[in-house]
Amino acid sequence: MSDIKFTKDETDRIVSHIKKYFNDELDQEIGGFEAEFLMDFFAREIGPVFYNRGLSDARDIFAAKAEEIGYLVEELEKPVG
Repeated sequence: MSDIKFTKDETDRIVSHIKKYFNDELDQEIGGFEAEFLMDFFAREIGPVFYNRGLSDARDIFAAKAEEIGYLVEELEKPVG
């Protein structure tokens, strides 16, 4: 897996959420630089866990849909003999 990269807009929104969380929940001010550093840390250290969970969920959905398609194809089979 390559490093997680965010667009400027995504970074700005995430940093804003981190700053708001620190202010509202921890009653602490955090600067933009510190919030972005924290975001990078979580993306690097925890991001792969969420990424892998997303892949696992996608794999499960794909398997369920593939099974469903298998049943639909069987229904299309014509009787022989």
